[in-house]
Amino acid sequence: MPRFPPNPERRPAVVTGASSGIGRAVAVALAGAGHPVVVGARRSDQCEDLAASIRDGGGQALAHPLDLADQSSVDAFASAATEALGEIEIVVSNAGRSTAGSVLDTSPDELHATLDVNVEGTHRLVRSLVPAMVGRRRGDIVFVTSDVAERPRPTMAAYVTSKWGLEGYVRSLQMELEGSGVRASIVRPGPTLTGMGMDWDPGVTATVIDTWARWGFARHSSFMRPAAVAEAVLAVVSLPRGIHATTLELQPEAPIEPIDGAIEPIGPAEPQVEEESR
Repeated sequence: MPRFPPNPERRPAVVTGASSGIGRAVAVALAGAGHPVVVGARRSDQCEDLAASIRDGGGQALAHPLDLADQSSVDAFASAATEALGEIEIVVSNAGRSTAGSVLDTSPDELHATLDVNVEGTHRLVRSLVPAMVGRRRGDIVFVTSDVAERPRPTMAAYVTSKWGLEGYVRSLQMELEGSGVRASIVRPGPTLTGMGMDWDPGVTATVIDTWARWGFARHSSFMRPAAVAEAVLAVVSLPRGIHATTLELQPEAPIEPIDGAIEPIGPAEPQVEEESR
């Protein structure tokens, strides 16, 4: 008998924060790999559109409203997912609240609201779905954090605090789950083209970016696409049992600089074949 029985080919999954950006891309990637998904977010209409799109492409998907700040909403989401798909094998915790503001400008209420979603909301989700995984002795939980947890940025006090706290929470969980057959993984993306922060006042956004540049957080202009981050999440949950990706940080590659005025080719150059003179 194998030391680690393989995961089933069909692995029901839930994805939070799936209405846009990384969460939406993760749901598409999981469905494309043959896993049925339940997608949730506060913007339930966008989740319905996503689920319909996955079904139109031949996948299996269900949308359900989800507010991580509300325990009853989390419980209803977990129950609906399990009833629709069976026991959940993959949990992707991606939902997050992001606001701009320095430490001195962030009110206690705003700090609490961010922690309530990004940390406490994650805990509500874990408590609702992970005990059943432990009982089955298998499962994957992926927590999408941010590189601000490793390199805090100014003018995002609440968000930085929440992501730093979230990674500490996951590291504790990883130790507690050791030997249970359940893998908890951190996927830590850097700058990514998502809708996060798009609702900020333009003047606030400009101030934030200028401040980051002054502290060396904007070395180049490249951003990752959500689909690329989603491929990393899919790779983490697709690893064979017996291998645990504890933390995976992703960063956009800088634009390739020219050499002597020419752009360096990507990959091996195609062989040049001259036609015979006629």
